[in-house]
Amino acid sequence: MKMLKWMKLLNSTQQAISKKSPNQGTNINPNDLLTGMIEEDFYKIKRQMEGASDFSYRKFKFNTYTAIILYLDGLVDMKRMESNIIDPLLNQSKDLLQKDDLTINEIEDEISSGKVKIANTIQQITDHVLAGGTVLLINSLTQSLLISEQSWEKRSVEEPASEAVVLGPREGFTENIRTNTSMIRRRIKSSNLKLESMKIGKLSKTEVVITYIEGIAESSLVEEVRTRLKRIDIDAIEDSGYILEFIEDKPYSVFPQVLQTERPDRVVGNLLEGRVSIIVENSPFALVVPVTFFQMMNSPEDYYGRFIMATFIRMIRYLFLHIALLFPSIYIAVTTFHQELLPTNLLFSVAASREKVPFPAIVEALLMEITFEALREAGLRLPRPIGSTVSIVGALVIGQAAVEAGIVSAPLVIVVSITGIASFMFPSYSMTGAIRLLRFIMMFLAAFLGFYGILLGVFFILVHLVQLRSFGVPYLAPLAPFNFNNMKDILIRAPWWKMNERPEQVGKSNLKRLGSQNRKN
Repeated sequence: MKMLKWMKLLNSTQQAISKKSPNQGTNINPNDLLTGMIEEDFYKIKRQMEGASDFSYRKFKFNTYTAIILYLDGLVDMKRMESNIIDPLLNQSKDLLQKDDLTINEIEDEISSGKVKIANTIQQITDHVLAGGTVLLINSLTQSLLISEQSWEKRSVEEPASEAVVLGPREGFTENIRTNTSMIRRRIKSSNLKLESMKIGKLSKTEVVITYIEGIAESSLVEEVRTRLKRIDIDAIEDSGYILEFIEDKPYSVFPQVLQTERPDRVVGNLLEGRVSIIVENSPFALVVPVTFFQMMNSPEDYYGRFIMATFIRMIRYLFLHIALLFPSIYIAVTTFHQELLPTNLLFSVAASREKVPFPAIVEALLMEITFEALREAGLRLPRPIGSTVSIVGALVIGQAAVEAGIVSAPLVIVVSITGIASFMFPSYSMTGAIRLLRFIMMFLAAFLGFYGILLGVFFILVHLVQLRSFGVPYLAPLAPFNFNNMKDILIRAPWWKMNERPEQVGKSNLKRLGSQNRKN
């Protein structure tokens, strides 16, 4: 009997709960329209946000209406929400206070926030709340207001760590996408600057902005960028590097086909030449397409100083490009196969230094190169105050100890040190990684085939570079295919009054960028 009583009591309790929440236990369709019954609409939204402990709401009354404000705790400025939404509704004009049939537009006029939109589906509301916005639900209205009152902690604008310059702006992108777009807007005050926004990531819904200058960028290039971005189907985008791998022409190539930069001035310079930039939410690195090999070797600082000095620095940069790629392999080839190429005195000196070394040249070169790479990575991962100290002191101590122990020769330590210095001269970190990887391949070729192996490796690298494309633009343009008019900003940097046209490979529709009155003989 007692068991039957308990069963009856349980059934009656469940019936009472089901009457109180008629939709409980049923699936909520996110595309459902608002009904105007605020309790039912709020219940559906709450079900969608189930499990979100930071989901909050504020319920209040004004006139004869009941209103509910929905937001995520920590992503909304509470003071602005109070002063821009709640206070204006509670202190409405006398005419509105006497009305019993307020429309959504009349309520929108009372809101003091700068950005307000109207929505009528559960999905639009939940998306806006998850993006850090505020939603206003009002009883008897089948539409809601999406209000932007986002406020969260963000990093201030600082000098870019990976692209430091002596001359030029000190601003760098941050993780806030609105800050990044504003820095570009400040530099290009034209209505032709277009910022197209889209969402990528089924779970993260990361905002991605395509930036270009209408009338300068080719419409076919902009459309190709849109197409490649729309093809991305992934759960989340955490950084622009995710997108980079999806949109490259040849993802298996070691050479970067998309420029990553955290300098707004570098992005603007590329936009003015007809390229397209991709700015990603929560990432301080913007992407620029298309790019060429020579563009990856140019620094923003080249354009802020006098052209004579910029040309000299570029020559040094290309010289050390060859050193970073080939110096260890040349040492291995000479000491293993081609000793006759060394002057007699230098040959005796190298032979004497290698007399106590028990390993062949390739082994000692690999030991030093791998150790140097490890020290480089350790310096990056360690805390900043001690990272550089550990890497420099570690290289000196290990190099000296290795020579005294007879594990490596002194000339090899010099070769590896100069090669390491050369690796730091590239403006693009992505290009640095490509050269570091290819250096090891060239070392193995030199160990097995000598100079023939080096020439074979260089030949295949050049063939690969000639075939490579970035959004359809040849990677070695304008050198291959050759275009004399565009050689003014490749190996040399011509004065500004000589660079009167944009690069033809990206700005075909609008080549002219300098008035004739500025040109000099």
